[in-house]
Amino acid sequence: MTISTEQLQEYTRRIEELAVKLGLDFYPVDFELVPNNFMTEIAVYGLPVRMPHWSFGIRYIHQLIQQGMGYSRIFEVMFPGDPCHAYLVKDNSLPENTLVVAHVLGHADFAKNNHLFRKFMEMAGGHILEQAAARAHSIERALEQHGQERVESVLDAALALEPHIDVTKELHRDKSSPVFPAPAGMSRAPSAAQLSMREDFRRRYQQLPGEGMQLSLEPMEPARGPTLEEYDLLWFIANHAPDMAGWERDIFLAVREESFYFYPVFACQIMNEGWASYWHARLLREADFLPQDLYLSAIKAHSDVVRPFAGERQLALAINPYHLGFSMWENIIDKYGIETARKICREEDDFGFIRNYLDERLAEKLDLFVYETHADGDIRVASRDIHVIRETILAPKFNFGAPRIAATGIGQDGSLELTHDHRSDGRGLDMSRADRVVDYIAQVWRRPVVLHTVDERGYARDISSKSH
Repeated sequence: MTISTEQLQEYTRRIEELAVKLGLDFYPVDFELVPNNFMTEIAVYGLPVRMPHWSFGIRYIHQLIQQGMGYSRIFEVMFPGDPCHAYLVKDNSLPENTLVVAHVLGHADFAKNNHLFRKFMEMAGGHILEQAAARAHSIERALEQHGQERVESVLDAALALEPHIDVTKELHRDKSSPVFPAPAGMSRAPSAAQLSMREDFRRRYQQLPGEGMQLSLEPMEPARGPTLEEYDLLWFIANHAPDMAGWERDIFLAVREESFYFYPVFACQIMNEGWASYWHARLLREADFLPQDLYLSAIKAHSDVVRPFAGERQLALAINPYHLGFSMWENIIDKYGIETARKICREEDDFGFIRNYLDERLAEKLDLFVYETHADGDIRVASRDIHVIRETILAPKFNFGAPRIAATGIGQDGSLELTHDHRSDGRGLDMSRADRVVDYIAQVWRRPVVLHTVDERGYARDISSKSH
């Protein structure tokens, strides 16, 4: 069945009306049909227009290989906002794009009502496409003024730290002075008010009986060692790197703002995809205006999206968030009703969703288990315990999927000290990747950088930058 733009527009209008009738409350959605290659670019870059960087080209090639091998197919890309923006592949069939329209409305409802989406949208704004395009334009100007090599080195560092934000803090933070010794070249001179208070204290001190001696009020030698714990590395470097130019700071803050925008998508993926899948199935089922053959083709596409198998009923060794989320929402609505489901949709993220609503009966029904790979290549079931299953599903989501690393001090020479909180995230670092990232940071910090961590085997390691 070939696609008809007029038919799709009519079905979109009627599905939106049905969604409102069924109680969905969503931001307006701008739908756009685009070529498959453009859709691939959007999926790889994360945005239709974004700052240029070589790493996106690598991701693009990887995506093409995945698609060529039949492991990946993109039906839609949707950006939450007011309005939301949704891109559909114009070469897909009318049934497929009709299903995608219904799916996107589920996403739009989730984005408007979920507390995490609401919080981060209030901070980062609801016009991500326009904001991202403006940032890309600024970086194009920086390329013209400062050259590709300089701009690319800053982007290398910023994008390497892309997930290293502190989601417990606000996007727009005051540039408060951190408590650590002043690095070389950075003044910590007392203010006029502080000098006046110091002189007043000196005068009153000398008037006390028996206190005619000279009093030294010079600053004491600051204590050595870490006196700081800042996990928002993008914010910290942008605000406190000793010699960073304004345009370099702007790049760091731009990457940070985009990370804040995308965090709810990451933190609610299973909930969000499951909610959208539940609603596209229900909307199609209740859309009596759809032709029978279109409905059957759309439901076939639905089955392909939410299937638990890797292909040809091969056992899947990774969670399909569509399948797991869809199954959980069906289970919740069957047990507690739609209003309780809406409350959960508003109040939870994937951590609360999985821990509170993935029960043993459903895990058994879905045949969920934790596996381990042995040296001989065998894959064996390690556990079917529901608590182990839940935490294994959630482990990659901890701390935005990144190692928990904080800036913990600045030396007298301006060197930066980073510390990996490996006890919290329960893992060592890939040493070769960590080594590259430390060098990226040193390029913009322009002083030595050292990272205290443990390796994959749990042994303490210090990684020092080579650039400075």
